[in-house]
Amino acid sequence: QVQLVESGGGLVQPGGSLRLSCAASGSIFSIYAMGWYRQAPGKQRELVAAITSGGITNYAASVKGRFTISRDNAKNTVYLQMNSLKPEDTAVYLCNAQIRVLVTPNDYWGQGTQVTVSS
Repeated sequence: QVQLVESGGGLVQPGGSLRLSCAASGSIFSIYAMGWYRQAPGKQRELVAAITSGGITNYAASVKGRFTISRDNAKNTVYLQMNSLKPEDTAVYLCNAQIRVLVTPNDYWGQGTQVTVSS
């Protein structure tokens, strides 16, 4: 089957940087859009950034100019470079990908990685 495995979360001071990675593996025919969501305690899950297979990107207003999403199609991997981190960026970050296994693409999710921004 298909798995998304995230890495790169952790504790960082305000103003610091982190880079998240998410690698897809399994019986993959093709991957369409990939993205990062986040969910803070007591809040709804929100889209942080997304990228199409052709490299078109979309960002939440709160992270534009600070975060950069990219992907390596050869490695089935999406990245999120997070700079100038703020305490309000603290959340569990989840990777999402639209993956075609047989005919119709489906949404797949990673298990999440904790990002904590605190002094």
